Amino acid sequence: MKVYVGIDLGSTTTKAVMIDEGEQVLGRGITNSRSNYELAAAIARDEARVSARFTLLERELGEAPELARFRTRLAKAFRKQQSLTQLAAFRDLALEEAGADRVAAIRAPLTAAVRRVLDGMKERVEKPSLLEGGAPAKTSDFFRDRAAADYAKLAEQIQDRTVRFDDLMGIFDKAILRVENTELDLSFAGNVGAAIEEATRGLDPSVGERGRGAVLRVAEIPLDVGCVIGTGYGRQTLPFPREDIRSEILCHGLGAHHQFPLTRTVLDIGGQDTKAIQVDGDGVVTSFQMNDRCAAGCGRYLGYIADEMSLGVHELGPIALESTRTVKINSTCTVFAGAELRDHLSNGQRREDILAGLHRAIILRAMALLARSGGVEEELTFTGGVANNPAAVEALRALVRENYGERTLNISPGSIYTGALGAALFGRRGLEARELAA
Repeated sequence: MKVYVGIDLGSTTTKAVMIDEGEQVLGRGITNSRSNYELAAAIARDEARVSARFTLLERELGEAPELARFRTRLAKAFRKQQSLTQLAAFRDLALEEAGADRVAAIRAPLTAAVRRVLDGMKERVEKPSLLEGGAPAKTSDFFRDRAAADYAKLAEQIQDRTVRFDDLMGIFDKAILRVENTELDLSFAGNVGAAIEEATRGLDPSVGERGRGAVLRVAEIPLDVGCVIGTGYGRQTLPFPREDIRSEILCHGLGAHHQFPLTRTVLDIGGQDTKAIQVDGDGVVTSFQMNDRCAAGCGRYLGYIADEMSLGVHELGPIALESTRTVKINSTCTVFAGAELRDHLSNGQRREDILAGLHRAIILRAMALLARSGGVEEELTFTGGVANNPAAVEALRALVRENYGERTLNISPGSIYTGALGAALFGRRGLEARELAA
């Protein structure tokens, strides 16, 4: 099977999308961007390949309820195997870091405490209840975030007079950085065997055999990569030939048009920049505007606010929606955000109202870019990681209505992958054009 891959190296996350000859999405992958850009691109691409295998498996199994149950159990068991692989690597490195202290009186209790934390983390991952009862609780896509939450919770319980919480977290910070820059076997072939054994446990033997046979058939389907196209904030650092690099403006425009063919305006708010893009009926960019080099009003700004308020970034939007009175925010500059935030809190303003004001201020900056790019046409598609923030979506909807009247606002569940999708489409169409010319 011929496939095409697009990789979007953003300032905070790296995304990959794999499409087939019919330009249908087969798989998607995402990982933290890191100093080793080549590794980040490889991890995202490999995750997209795994995701593609599960898409093909879904097609192979069909819609029979008993096979759908097998597929759900297999996917959860597979993710569990991947987590155990990552956790095993993290365990080795964390124990190595804990044992590095030269003072035995410190080293021994610290190592023992780290070992207890790691044992607790493994117990949480191995919980058998995850295979049943529908989807598990919403967690981060990233091992770092999941591991940090579990590690910190367990470290808080284990800390005592001989081992401080800060010392335990210092071990985590050192070890997780090394894990993120280590290439692990998280592949379909490397993890699906153990996942099958767990997924079929307790199922009717005939269902298990049918499921196992489908997995083996899917595993043998060749995924022949026609080309890989890179884009994004860090695209120039990707290990690709220059001819395989595309502008993120072009990729977001084409990706949004492919998802919603009537799109004429695209707003992308990523980790480091904001882009307002106008496209024609073929998804070709006709004009655009970008913010300056400052990250004010982008994903990194929201991350800074989350840190200031001791919240997860995913919590900001839902909390802002509980606002009853929007606080006016004078600046979305990251440098001054902390001071203004603390001033509002000290003046007795509710955090819900402050966050509502912050989201409105962010979208106001985006609205200025939209106006300079040509305004908002009938269908506006919102892309990038911030499109997953419900408060940002509501602020955008309200301000578009206020300034342009009723407009259709499109948001794909995979909005963060729009740039990578556009890159994959450029790869598929470019290769086809070269083949026709030959």
